[in-house]
Amino acid sequence: MSEVKSILVIGAGTMGSGIALTAAMSGINAFQVDVAEAVLDRARTSHKKILARNVEKQRMTQAEADAALARLTYTTDLSAARHADWAVEAVLEKAELKKTIFRQLIEVMRPDVVLASNTSSISITQIGASVGEHAPRVIGMHFFNPVPVMKLVEVIKGLATSEETTSRTIALAQRMGKTPVPANDRAGFVSNRVLMPLINEAFYAWMEGVAEAEHIDEIMKLGCNFPMGPLRLADFIGLDVCHDIMMVLYHELGNQKYFPCPKLRQLVAAGRLGDKSGRGVFEYSASGSR
Repeated sequence: MSEVKSILVIGAGTMGSGIALTAAMSGINAFQVDVAEAVLDRARTSHKKILARNVEKQRMTQAEADAALARLTYTTDLSAARHADWAVEAVLEKAELKKTIFRQLIEVMRPDVVLASNTSSISITQIGASVGEHAPRVIGMHFFNPVPVMKLVEVIKGLATSEETTSRTIALAQRMGKTPVPANDRAGFVSNRVLMPLINEAFYAWMEGVAEAEHIDEIMKLGCNFPMGPLRLADFIGLDVCHDIMMVLYHELGNQKYFPCPKLRQLVAAGRLGDKSGRGVFEYSASGSR
């Protein structure tokens, strides 16, 4: 297959914008697609800030930053990226939404284009089944936040995913400076199957008065050598995202231990979603610092 020269990234939120920027910094043209102009504007602003910071920290030259920015195209029109060589979906963790997008991709993209999902918990087999005979092109390509920094990409092969799709995905992840590691197609894969129960238990410890939120995080940081406490990490991920992942685990695995803690559900209902809303477990300034 020919080299991937351009990539379509659907969804310009935290993960999607990070994937698009990482591709652009790796020499790949990136189409950043979202239904909302305001979200695209935020992604564009974020990209400029990250690149400027990299130049300031001497991680890249100004010419390299300018070249990366020039490789980024922002649009609300999916068909504008119909000639891209690869597609990554990075929208909300809603199975039906993802299936709808993949069916749209089948109509728009060339038949040789790999269709990857950045899902962190939803079955790749299920997504693949929604596009029928095109299921061999569907694969999980789970990046981690912040995408330009984190090295891991979980590569999840669905029941119908072809070996060619898998090998091409591994090659692209490596080209983007990542370390691809395979995981089987089970709810939550490896990362969230292990992480989300830990975060949920931290919420229970807080709710039940075992310790204050900041003390729970401090104990886990100092005692387990975590770079970030589980409650702070939940805010960073987004409490709504954590909730949605836990619900997928709960429904798919049928175990009560995955059901979101009442304290977590309460914060989500109140709109306290973490960093992106300015308040979650903790409160944050406009710059995102506590």
